[in-house]
Amino acid sequence: MTVYITTPIYYVNAQPHLGHAYTTIVADTYSRFRRLCGDTVRFQTGTDEHGDKIIEAAARENVEPREYVDRISGMFLNTWPLLDIAYDNFIRTTESYHIKTVQHILQKVHASGDIYFAEYSGLYCTGCERFLIERELESGKCPDHQVEPKEITEQNYFFRMSRYQQQLIDHINTHPEFITPERYRNEVLSFLSEPLEDLCISRPTSRLNWGIPLPFDENFVTYVWFDALINYLSGIGYPDGQEFAPFWRGAEHLIAKDILKPHAIYWPTMLLSAGIPLYKKLHVHGYWNVDETKMSKSIGNVIRPAELVEEYGIDTLRYFTLREMSFGLDASFSRDAIIARKNADLANDLGNLFSRSVAMIEKYCGGMIPAAETADGGDGSLMESGLKMLSSYRLNMEEFQFHRGLQAVWEFVGEANRYIVRNEPWALAKDSSQKKRLAAVLYELAESLRLLTLVLKPVMPRTAAKMQLGLGLAEDDAMMQNLDAGGKWGLLSPGTSLRRIENLFPRSETAKRGSTAEDTVKQQCSAAAGKDNRKKADDSAMISFEQFKDMELRVARIVAAEPVAKSDRLLKLTVEAPEKRTIVAGIALSYRPEDVIGMKVIIVANLKPAKLMGILSQGMVLAAKTKDEDGAERFVLSSVAGDAEPGSRVA
Repeated sequence: MTVYITTPIYYVNAQPHLGHAYTTIVADTYSRFRRLCGDTVRFQTGTDEHGDKIIEAAARENVEPREYVDRISGMFLNTWPLLDIAYDNFIRTTESYHIKTVQHILQKVHASGDIYFAEYSGLYCTGCERFLIERELESGKCPDHQVEPKEITEQNYFFRMSRYQQQLIDHINTHPEFITPERYRNEVLSFLSEPLEDLCISRPTSRLNWGIPLPFDENFVTYVWFDALINYLSGIGYPDGQEFAPFWRGAEHLIAKDILKPHAIYWPTMLLSAGIPLYKKLHVHGYWNVDETKMSKSIGNVIRPAELVEEYGIDTLRYFTLREMSFGLDASFSRDAIIARKNADLANDLGNLFSRSVAMIEKYCGGMIPAAETADGGDGSLMESGLKMLSSYRLNMEEFQFHRGLQAVWEFVGEANRYIVRNEPWALAKDSSQKKRLAAVLYELAESLRLLTLVLKPVMPRTAAKMQLGLGLAEDDAMMQNLDAGGKWGLLSPGTSLRRIENLFPRSETAKRGSTAEDTVKQQCSAAAGKDNRKKADDSAMISFEQFKDMELRVARIVAAEPVAKSDRLLKLTVEAPEKRTIVAGIALSYRPEDVIGMKVIIVANLKPAKLMGILSQGMVLAAKTKDEDGAERFVLSSVAGDAEPGSRVA
């Protein structure tokens, strides 16, 4: 199977920002994933360098347009290696081969009678570089740029876009996968329910000369969208290049929602007019906001990729953007959010799983993968969970649901961490009769790490490479190059020597308190005890008996438990104390839901209720924090020694 994945070519009136980075990370991840599936892939990105806004931007800097576009395009070229973007082609619309292809298609469409000359009066938005119609305006302004468009009357060339309206509607209806997610397909069909106007595709050289000249009239240059969209063809050698036919069949475009109309309406009608088959899919994602506010140069909250890489690391940024955004919806970036993901998901969950598993294999097996004489470590849960994860991961990655694919991966990470707690390898090592079981448990963990390494290769290539090295696997190991070949259980060879690597993800300090569920609980507990939340100089400060009496501790029976969606660390508990209440507890890495049902625990009953992951938590379960023999932290729930009724006060 051939796959041709493209980003939009980025307009060089601005420097690279988080939105550009996200789109390109998604395309790179999808490209790596498809290669892991054994497909032949071509990945293209680039820059769009013509139009009114380029002239304006160059004039502001008092330079010629060519000098300006060379500099900004160079910024994109220099940014992508910082994010480990492995594209196959970087195209610029000022390159000669692209100009030649644009003029070839213009001539072809003109010869077919789909381009005509006329005078037109319309509302022109410089920011959009196109004429708008009344129904697109909001309170008389362009909805994207919040400025009133200028009324312009001039003679121009027009493309008979309306001629292909019904053909496009029919194609969208018969190919539901053509535009995804579904909300954007519906948006396009809604727009097409009204008569489609023809598209102005030229600008007179008297007004704009920075563009591709029309091949049939040198007094006009090509409208920037008719120029830019054709990059998807010129980049694979249309019409005669060897790469065109095989790759165009698998063309998948990736865009942000602000350029939906040009890609979902202009582009397919242009292709239909030129007699070129339509692309396979259009994938549309939402916006990145910053602390719930849209990125804007005017308010100074534009996020630059290079700064994020320097502060948090490449793979942390890649993971965060893919996990945090539900593809198609808007998402919000904050430094607290990325640090919380790094500390919880990467350092605590993945990093801790890898380091503690490897440490135990080194300690108990001399640093070599043990031979497991039994099929599993005793309950088969890791093998079953691993295969289930692989299936969910593959399905969601194919459907551009990267956050769900990674959620499935981290559910498996959580299961592997809980597997360690349940089987206690440090205890098995003390019993000579449990030697075979110890070997089976450690093999299960090592094989789990191998599967995690495999599925993380498209998302976090550097981290996956470190993990592969740490597991003693060669860079070109065949089972780590293909998801079909490597996505099976039990392929890790006993006797393989591990290698020491540095910690995968050192923890980072949060920018402010209260950004995570754990911080919220700590603040609540401090409030219930009558403490000041500010850090005290003396950590051993005493509290009075009156302050202690303010805390209402009760015995509670856990009657129901379930995982919290989108969290590997939280369980939703229903307790009787004696009334029923819901408590969210961060014990999922130490206890499965079925492990805690029926247990009698101690709760803080008068803690102010608070929402954690959207669930109202009405109290706090007390637990002791301890460490396993290998140094990993775990929780042990606090209880009472005798038979106390639910609701009994603890004094």
